[in-house]
Amino acid sequence: MEYTIKLTDTENKALSYASATQQDWIDNAVNNRCRIAIDEIVGIYTKRALDEGVQIPKTREKIVADAFTRGWVKTGQQRNEEAGKNKQELPS
Repeated sequence: MEYTIKLTDTENKALSYASATQQDWIDNAVNNRCRIAIDEIVGIYTKRALDEGVQIPKTREKIVADAFTRGWVKTGQQRNEEAGKNKQELPS
């Protein structure tokens, strides 16, 4: 997947100070956050699979895919939408 970001001239100059290249810093930040999310999903999946007697897939990639398929984890957008719905359902 490819994503595009926009920086102001000031942000671009500041980022050039923080890293050898802006792209290196961006790649590192995003890849590290993805690694953290994968670790979190694997932890959630493993605990639930053990509690429910579900066979755990052999790779992290398959665990992440199955976690979403089973609905054991949801996207940030889904969680935000559900939180919004829950707020509307609460009595005033």
